Amino acid sequence: MKRVISTSAVELELPKMVKIHPIINVSRIRRYKEQVPGQKKQPAPPVIIEKEKEYKVEKVINKRKRYGK
Repeated sequence: MKRVISTSAVELELPKMVKIHPIINVSRIRRYKEQVPGQKKQPAPPVIIEKEKEYKVEKVINKRKRYGK
């Protein structure tokens, strides 16, 4: 958090590559909770596609530029 603007708004310190407005409502902010010692983060389960063929991508032949990237 960069600074408190009012009782309902704060300004965030964001990297320049993040393209959102830095001033947000305090209702959007949550206190960070650390993991319990010894707790392992569970990876997301794999995506299962039923009755569909699966393809392996060999090569990307075209891509779309977004936001000048």
